[in-house]
Amino acid sequence: MMRALFLALALLFAGSPALAVNPDEILSDPALEARARALSANLRCMVCQNQSIDDSNAELARDLRVLVRERIVRGDSDEQVIDYVVSRYGEFVLLKPRLSMQTLILWGAPAALFALGAIALFLLARRHPPATATAPLTDAEKAQIERLLVDDPAKEP
Repeated sequence: MMRALFLALALLFAGSPALAVNPDEILSDPALEARARALSANLRCMVCQNQSIDDSNAELARDLRVLVRERIVRGDSDEQVIDYVVSRYGEFVLLKPRLSMQTLILWGAPAALFALGAIALFLLARRHPPATATAPLTDAEKAQIERLLVDDPAKEP
């Protein structure tokens, strides 16, 4: 039982990300360090691209972590630190992009294209209505069908 619990805990923590912050980067003030960690968690590593700089071991990520901490120590607000990093590396450095005209276009384009396609299909369907059913059978045609069914040689007696 204990062994199974230990194995379950080991598997649980094996998937958690290892923080790449080196001891020499950590600020002595816990409040400032907490701010730096919060900011680092929202900045993308430009080398790894799907990791935050807080989780990445890349040299560029380390440089960005140091830069964030330097700006915090200087007295910059969180917004000023983010603005500074974005001014140097572009919006791509943000793991959660800001709401702007570019992001609205990026996220709205698929919905707009879907709506345009639906409208086009609707207008096309209205322009070309489905083929109507043929005229009902006359009495002579019904009688002929009956004769054919009765006289069918493939029919078993």
